[in-house]
Amino acid sequence: MSLMQPPIDDLLDKADNDRFLLCSIASERARDINDMMRRQRDRAIALQSANQIAQLAGRKPLSLAMEEIARDEVGYDRQKFEEEEAAKPV
Repeated sequence: MSLMQPPIDDLLDKADNDRFLLCSIASERARDINDMMRRQRDRAIALQSANQIAQLAGRKPLSLAMEEIARDEVGYDRQKFEEEEAAKPV
């Protein structure tokens, strides 16, 4: 039984069983989510809407990213990923 939801095995299947690739995909998506949440929080504070602020505080960006990966809502282009990796300095 896995305490983590979604199970790590399901997530690894989505990333060709490469835990480093999974980490890269999840962290990039979590950054995107965090940026979106920050903009929404700033907007809510400007509007002084307590309901909007409370809604934003409920979930962690990395948890949302992992759930999106498990639902196949987030993926990667393998060819583009390999090209970017090859272009990085050693």
